[in-house]
Amino acid sequence: MKDERIERIVGCMATIVGDNEVQRTQTKHRLALVDAWGIQEGSRVLEIGCGQGDTTAALAYAVGEKGFVHGIDIAPSTYGGPITLGDARSHLLNSPLGDRVQIDFEVDVLSDEVDFSPMSFDYIVFSHCAFYLQSEEEFKAILMKARKWGKRLCFAEWDTRIQTIEQYPHLLAVLIQSHYECFKEGSQSNVRTLFTPADSLRIAKEAGWKIALDQIIQSPDLQDGQWEVEMTLGEYAGEINDLEVPNKLKALLHSELALLKEAYSKKTIQPLFVFAFIGE
Repeated sequence: MKDERIERIVGCMATIVGDNEVQRTQTKHRLALVDAWGIQEGSRVLEIGCGQGDTTAALAYAVGEKGFVHGIDIAPSTYGGPITLGDARSHLLNSPLGDRVQIDFEVDVLSDEVDFSPMSFDYIVFSHCAFYLQSEEEFKAILMKARKWGKRLCFAEWDTRIQTIEQYPHLLAVLIQSHYECFKEGSQSNVRTLFTPADSLRIAKEAGWKIALDQIIQSPDLQDGQWEVEMTLGEYAGEINDLEVPNKLKALLHSELALLKEAYSKKTIQPLFVFAFIGE
């Protein structure tokens, strides 16, 4: 039986013509997060790192006609593929959910020019974007600055504590990327800094948030593990060749890649679970 919520949300999103199944799977996961966070109808939400709006659309559905979701992202509207952030935004804003959504790109949360009124949001959402950050210091600074803007922090990111052997390739891909990202000054990689659940909890507490609830979300149908592995295998050689790193580190990365290739050839890939928490 189809979930009516999923169908309504997917109908408001830009998707590849003739293939909505990927977006249905992604939306199902985002609704699981929204339910876990307890997003209430009529709420005002600030979503930091909204990307193509997978979570934005689910949030907009949850807050209803009297609610409001403001999504911001540091990336330009031309970023992303096969659907750019700008195209995804246009489609969502012109949908039945559009009148309760605002999305702005090229917004650096840590810029002095970016600010909101104190406690102007009921929820601050920071979902599936921690790995994109350049450092722990940047992560902490964002959470500290956002603390004055909203009552609750809603966080989600991949859980690096694998539970099944099928998650092993996804973890390896994350580890390989996070290793060579340590030596890059600029990046568009999906994984730039690795944060474990313990890291995320500690940083949130240091930023002044009190953890009210944490839990694991299992969404085994998500395609992200497969995508991450294939991207790592496809881009690895170019990434390493462009870096000036010690030979011993290159040897380590080559060994890790050999493990990833073997795992990719022999095992069914499942995504890591997702670690989520609420801060107050």
